[in-house]
Amino acid sequence: MSTALDKKSIVKNYRFLAIMIAAMVLGCVFGWLWPKAAAAINPLGKVFINLMFCIVVPLVFASIAGAVANMKSRRRAGKIMGVTVATFVITGAIAALIMFVLMKIFPPVLEAWKEIPSEEMGEYATLGEMIVNFFTASDFVGLLTRRAMLPLIVFAILFGFAVNLNGGSETPVAKLLTDLTNVMLKLVKIVTYYAPVAFFAIFANLVADYGPQITESYGRALLVYYPLCFIYLFTAFPLFAWFGGGKGAVRTMFRHIVKPAVVSLGTCSSVATIPTNMEEADATGISKDVSDMVLPLGATMHMDGSCFSCVLKIAFVLGVFGKDMGPGMIVPVILVAVLSSVGMSGVPGGGYIGEYIICSIFFPNQMELAFPILVAIGNLVDPPATMINASGDYVVSYIVSRFVDGKDWLQKQLKKQ
Repeated sequence: MSTALDKKSIVKNYRFLAIMIAAMVLGCVFGWLWPKAAAAINPLGKVFINLMFCIVVPLVFASIAGAVANMKSRRRAGKIMGVTVATFVITGAIAALIMFVLMKIFPPVLEAWKEIPSEEMGEYATLGEMIVNFFTASDFVGLLTRRAMLPLIVFAILFGFAVNLNGGSETPVAKLLTDLTNVMLKLVKIVTYYAPVAFFAIFANLVADYGPQITESYGRALLVYYPLCFIYLFTAFPLFAWFGGGKGAVRTMFRHIVKPAVVSLGTCSSVATIPTNMEEADATGISKDVSDMVLPLGATMHMDGSCFSCVLKIAFVLGVFGKDMGPGMIVPVILVAVLSSVGMSGVPGGGYIGEYIICSIFFPNQMELAFPILVAIGNLVDPPATMINASGDYVVSYIVSRFVDGKDWLQKQLKKQ
């Protein structure tokens, strides 16, 4: 009887996931065979992404502000945030180091390019403007957009502390924030029913747009990058999960990480994956105050996949110009990767922040030539990079839980299930 129930549970849990994967595969075939038709149905995918973005802003505000407002210990809130940011930086540096070593073994460009395209750099925010935009928006209305995720998170944290100081969980505002979070999660479930149609259109357009461009140097770069992302998911993530959750963590992690990985791979957005990550974190038994803070922060600051791509971009452009990424560059390359991917990824108003930082530090005299090359690589590696970024947010919540709820937090949850 138990076995039968287990089989029914497995079918129920993975049926919709199987439908989404099938939609992705069919979309890829459709995009390869009929690229013009794939462009025509692209709006079907954008509808889903836009709906998710509309949900994300109120969800992030309500979940973070509610988590802080309902905390009985402000020290716990500070501890969660401190461990979270430290974990983001450490895992980002590890990812950058791995890619640096790989680029020494498998350089993406073997011969310098003879003809290099050039492109207008455009206007970008100054350093001072980027610092201001990192923490704030010009007014309240400016917070109500996914392009201001970090200022929204800062505002939500401050708002939550204000509610906490005003009475905490017993106040009507704190209860409203909790209720709003639950309502937004229910809305996510409604929108998710449309996901298979959207995934078909998204992947059809992805193959139609980027398939023919995977040639020569770009192809070599992608042959290193794409397998690395999947190897990282199956090697580094289990280690992080084991460190954070101990016995049983790896099996639990693999059972819950599939859905966020697929959603992020399809939408190419860490932000759009927040609701899915929250669902899986709740099913795992991760404390709500941990997931409500780690996952939204992770969507804009936890970018291991982007650290991979940052190092790849630097090595690629150096190869284009006939230069080598020597051992002496290891420290500056890792620092820039962490800064541009972890620190600046969610800054609004800065344009292509990561590419601009790379150009200004490593290619100051060839910015107009290097910039379009960097942007092209960024577009080509975006799907797997986002998969690592977004699904990794769920894994980081294991590590934060270890330091906040104790080493045996997962074992306690598994006994309840």
